Amino acid sequence: MNKHRQMTLFMHIVECGSISKAAEKLELSKSVLSHALKQLESELSTTLLKRTTRKQSLTPQGEAFYRRCQAMNEIVDQAWEEMRESQHEPSGSLTITAPHALMESVIAPALGESFQQYPKVSLSLIADDHQLDLMQHDIDLAIRVGESNDSNYRQQKVGAFRDVLCCAKGNTPDLNSCAYIANHWQSKQIVHHLTHPSSQQNLEYRFTTKHRVNTISQVATMISLNMGVGIVPEFLLPNYSNLEPCIPDWQLNATNVYALHPYSNKPPLTVTMAREAICAKLKECGLG
Repeated sequence: MNKHRQMTLFMHIVECGSISKAAEKLELSKSVLSHALKQLESELSTTLLKRTTRKQSLTPQGEAFYRRCQAMNEIVDQAWEEMRESQHEPSGSLTITAPHALMESVIAPALGESFQQYPKVSLSLIADDHQLDLMQHDIDLAIRVGESNDSNYRQQKVGAFRDVLCCAKGNTPDLNSCAYIANHWQSKQIVHHLTHPSSQQNLEYRFTTKHRVNTISQVATMISLNMGVGIVPEFLLPNYSNLEPCIPDWQLNATNVYALHPYSNKPPLTVTMAREAICAKLKECGLG
């Protein structure tokens, strides 16, 4: 029998005034409680209760042990109550990572709107186009572009968007020979498939990376300087007036956005709230 259960049964025996009354309250047999008390006294090598056929009383050792049992029970009750409350009112720290483009335009605004009324929540936002290890960096929620192959994490699709193959405005590059500007996560050899939404015709273009950067804004800057072509998320294109699609009306395939967390069962309330807020914001921005 574990120590917590032993101490709980002892408390009931003391507070009910007899083994019989405690057994009735707990819906246990008297023999079970009597055996539990004897086992407890044996393990502690002391007598906790003096009993006669009419009454029972605590020994000095029993009195001291009973106080400890009460203290333990209060701690347990408090722990349970705090956990219940935390699932009704969000509190504590919340660390979230996402790519720069999504963090600035979607994630940060969504979280600001969602948690501004909860002063007990502390946000830590990490904008990084690298896929950080959630456990190593103590991350509660990661927003990723593309599905993760890591089965250790729970993931859920929260949105989708399209990239646009872009060039400098007014420039008409030869897509069979022009330079390509890649983000750090792209490979050396690039293949893009484009589809015409009405005719459903397909085009394929192959590129070899010439320039490599690590943020979307750097890709956009180098494209605007006519150093090559590259992909920019469609939802960010209005921010770059000096860029335009290489082939208007032709689309790249949509890319899914996922939310990942490291919690095996039910995640904390803050994580659930953040995920729902981000999902809603993506839909509001037309990225659902």
